[in-house]
Amino acid sequence: MRKLALKIDVDTWRGTRDGVPRLMHMLQQHHAKATFLFSLGPDHTGRAIKRVFRPGFLSKVSRTSVVEHYGIRTLLYGTVLPGPDIGKREAELMREVRAQGFEVGIHTWDHIKWQDYVAGKDAAWTRAEMRKAAERFEQIFGEPARTHGAAGWQINDAALAYERELGMLYASDGRGSHPFQPVDAAGQPLGVPQLPTTLPTLDELIGLDGLTADNVHHHILALTEEAPATGHVYTLHAELEGLRLGYTFEHLLVGWQAQGYQLCSCIELFSSLDAAALPAGRVVMGEIPGRSGMLALQA
Repeated sequence: MRKLALKIDVDTWRGTRDGVPRLMHMLQQHHAKATFLFSLGPDHTGRAIKRVFRPGFLSKVSRTSVVEHYGIRTLLYGTVLPGPDIGKREAELMREVRAQGFEVGIHTWDHIKWQDYVAGKDAAWTRAEMRKAAERFEQIFGEPARTHGAAGWQINDAALAYERELGMLYASDGRGSHPFQPVDAAGQPLGVPQLPTTLPTLDELIGLDGLTADNVHHHILALTEEAPATGHVYTLHAELEGLRLGYTFEHLLVGWQAQGYQLCSCIELFSSLDAAALPAGRVVMGEIPGRSGMLALQA
């Protein structure tokens, strides 16, 4: 059966508190599974203001109504307002997600800090940030995380290598076309197998070429008419599809099921693959349409 894995990035306290329960309810209504990846430390969303100087950032903000989707209060966390500790405040909700049969994993410790700095940091900095997230995950769930999805699709080789040391089975840290085994510059295996996001996200599409929240699902469904043998991975955000763009996501759920897809978690997709036979590939930094800055891509 065609497989399409739903990967849910949970970036903020608001997304955790308000978006996650709504997504769980919607997924259950449609008998769909998914993987929830949690931000486990402080919500410092307001510190993203420094991205105003990044090429393309202002145009993206104007297209996707950041204030509308995230809320004024969230956009002040870490600057005017102290950043709430998401893992401490929402541990019970996170455990309920797992209890309802959904896969859970690590998104990050501090989303803004990771997204803005990891690409240029060394192994010591990288491992310290990942260790904080891994320890908090184990405190909440009573077991180690088995998957990681990098915040903002930002990663470095040290992070890829550390995922294996942390005992993870697979990760979904970048963008690409099919599952692969990452390798280092010398061609040696690096870390765990990767399930890259294969489809564009709503915030990359809305506002371009006449696409709106009301019709963007038609564009995405056109991209999934033909199913790759190794399946698709679609990344959604608790702050978007879990809140104001919930009706858009529901159109996608209905459409994908009509196309014959099994809407599954990332671990279900990974378990359907022969991990030992995955092709090797490098993770490189590059650009994609609709998103500002550089991000991790399957070479």
